[in-house]
Amino acid sequence: MSEKRTDGGHGHGDGPDREPDGGAALPAESVESGEHGLPPLSSVRRWFVTTNHKDVGVLYIVTSLLFLIFGGVLALLMRLQLFTPGEALLSPLAYNQAVSIHGLVMVFWFLSPFAFGFANYVVPLQIGADDLAFPRLNALSYWLYLASGLLLGVSFFQGASFAGGWTMYAPLNVPAFTPQIGATTTVLALALFVVSVTVGSVNFITTIHRMRAAGLTMRRLPIFTWGILLTVWMMLFAFAALLAALMILGADRVLGTTYFAATTPGGSMLWTHLFWFFGHPEVYIVFFPALGAMAEIFQTFTGRRLVGRKWFIAAMVLVALQSFVVWMHHMFLTAINLPVKTLFMATTIGISLPFDLMVFSMIYTTIKGKIRFTTPFLFAFGGLILFIVGGITGVFLGAVVLDYEFRGTYWVVAHFHYVMVAGVTGLVGGLYYWFPKITGRMYDELLGKVHFAIYFVGFNLLYFPMFLAWGTPRRVFDYPPVFTTWQQVATVGGFLLGASFLVMFYNLYTSLWRGEEADATPWRFASTAEWAVPSPPPLENFPGVPSYDSGALEFREGATAHADGGVETDGGHAIEGEHASHASIWPFVIAVGSLFGLLGLSGAVVPGEGTLNPGYAVVGLAGLAVFGYGLLELVRESFEGPTGPFGESWPFDGVPNTKTGVWVFLASDVVLFGAFIGSYLFVRVAAGWNEWHIVPHNSLPGLINTYLLLTSSFAVVLALVFAKRNSRTGVVASLAATFLLGVGFLVNKGIEWIELFHEGEWLSTSIETSTFYLTTGLHGLHVVIGLVIAGWMIYRAWNGAYLDDDEPIELFGLYWHFVDIVWLFLFPLFYIL
Repeated sequence: MSEKRTDGGHGHGDGPDREPDGGAALPAESVESGEHGLPPLSSVRRWFVTTNHKDVGVLYIVTSLLFLIFGGVLALLMRLQLFTPGEALLSPLAYNQAVSIHGLVMVFWFLSPFAFGFANYVVPLQIGADDLAFPRLNALSYWLYLASGLLLGVSFFQGASFAGGWTMYAPLNVPAFTPQIGATTTVLALALFVVSVTVGSVNFITTIHRMRAAGLTMRRLPIFTWGILLTVWMMLFAFAALLAALMILGADRVLGTTYFAATTPGGSMLWTHLFWFFGHPEVYIVFFPALGAMAEIFQTFTGRRLVGRKWFIAAMVLVALQSFVVWMHHMFLTAINLPVKTLFMATTIGISLPFDLMVFSMIYTTIKGKIRFTTPFLFAFGGLILFIVGGITGVFLGAVVLDYEFRGTYWVVAHFHYVMVAGVTGLVGGLYYWFPKITGRMYDELLGKVHFAIYFVGFNLLYFPMFLAWGTPRRVFDYPPVFTTWQQVATVGGFLLGASFLVMFYNLYTSLWRGEEADATPWRFASTAEWAVPSPPPLENFPGVPSYDSGALEFREGATAHADGGVETDGGHAIEGEHASHASIWPFVIAVGSLFGLLGLSGAVVPGEGTLNPGYAVVGLAGLAVFGYGLLELVRESFEGPTGPFGESWPFDGVPNTKTGVWVFLASDVVLFGAFIGSYLFVRVAAGWNEWHIVPHNSLPGLINTYLLLTSSFAVVLALVFAKRNSRTGVVASLAATFLLGVGFLVNKGIEWIELFHEGEWLSTSIETSTFYLTTGLHGLHVVIGLVIAGWMIYRAWNGAYLDDDEPIELFGLYWHFVDIVWLFLFPLFYIL
């Protein structure tokens, strides 16, 4: 028996209207009984323990809007300062903090999390999944995001927060120029945010590739899901480069390394390369979810399928790939030679061409359809207009000659905001679009249109005058008096823009309690799968197993088998017939430990003295203990994850979910180590390859460690062989051999480090020692993590685990072999060449 619901994510074209209620729907499921381990929605505890993707989506949306208010207040303080030239409301340090943290909060803690609130809520519904592949990792991603934001807030109470600009250019980012503990806390908060992003990226990539309903091929994915998929792939690699940069910067600030010191050859350029290798893909990371939401809204409110849909998708894929080869246009004012600048000018102009196709696609969709001027459509269309202005003005900056003139002026500020806030505009449209689905209530349409009118006028009053006052230097509160009028107009626009959000908050809050009840499908031509279930959706999403095999979405009863055999979870295999779990407190506990651990690290070393700060050290150790305890309990916890996949899972067909997740994580780790190794090569070339001082005085310890790690990898292979032979003794012995060889590696490395220390070669001695200790230390940290995993596996193997399920050994082997392969690159680079 099956029940057809919708057309699987394709628009209805000029076909007949669907009934507003979307057909019969499963009654919303009550969770008051606690059948799934979740308290009711009215309980505060519910929001601390939930792992359900819809709850996590709501948490992301609400939290990101709070950060919008935080960043917005900082922006209004800046606008008040700029109302007249010169120092007025804020001191120079306070103004620099406001500028820096406003940029960081808006780019990191508001824009992407706001988009991923919708992604969490909508994507599993659109692809026919019960939840994300790893629900507890999803909750962990959110709690780490919140912890990172709280850590950023704490930085204001540690002397001062970071005040060197949101791009954190070197050498302003080192203690010599930003000595406050709060500046270090800002760096660590951003690093924790990147960890959250990486966890979420692995989860979404695995889910979208592996958890789709039968018949839902990649070509038939809804545009919003396509936007999220490409976004998380870009995040996986771009944020890994940023994490490397932040780890190096954190070491400069806490451990005394000298990567970005003013005296380091190429240090400032190194930061710029690392940051913008992340920074330019970040523009598309921010905009792609908004682009997907805008495309869905255009289709729904014009009644037309997106014109040139397959070319639209192809253009998105092309932009995602090209985004990693345009970063150097942010460096046209540096000493890079002209041929390289010309090459990157060409790639910069080239990346605009796929965007032209997407813009024309949405324009023609509106022309071919019958527009319904609802609030979501107004914001989507407004976002398109703003993006067109931002794109055209960006072409000026893509030309080397014009960039020389405009770089560092308010032309860049205006262009940047027309692009980035165009994404915000599209996402606000998404908020109104999915609000009925999330809450089961309709918003007030009149107030929504009032919000758009004030928003659009306020935005253009704020940012368009900056094009006219482009001679104003950015990040400086003083400017030529001739620009005073334009700056004052911009300030008025800023307050109008802020007031528009007050209208939005009032509208949505009152509608949440008193709004008209929403049908399953409140929008006439909405066609993706989230509109086929009640508003809000039931806990388990669907009344059966979704399938598109017939060409339309239908729900099949009793289909519970896994396509690859077995039921994937993030903590083992689920038992057939059991309900999926939705509650776990341990992601929250791990995040609390991370928060206090990094807070302690931020001030553990007294700036400028190099001595230990006992108070901070105690806080850090307590946080580390809480983190370790939460992680242990997470691993021990019995947790039943969602089933799937039931259909195509290209390009990971036949690869279980957990293994897919491990492979994806290792891909990110490749970029992390690549950035560290690339940094070493960059500064060595800048300093002179042959003049470089090789830190290890003897290559023998490195050679011994090479043999130890290669032998340990062989021992892991033996453990897998013994597991297949059902030999508990063999498994335990092989894992124990891996563990002991890994310990031998660390002991040998420790002896080498002690000898070098006594010979005057330590972290802060020179750039040569900094690169050696930090890069090999990162590898050593990976070895330590591997040993912790191996120790846990030995304990479980002793109790008979892995004989009927050897997948955990295989997954550990993937990680351990990767660590060994990295050492095969580090040994010749640091010991021989």
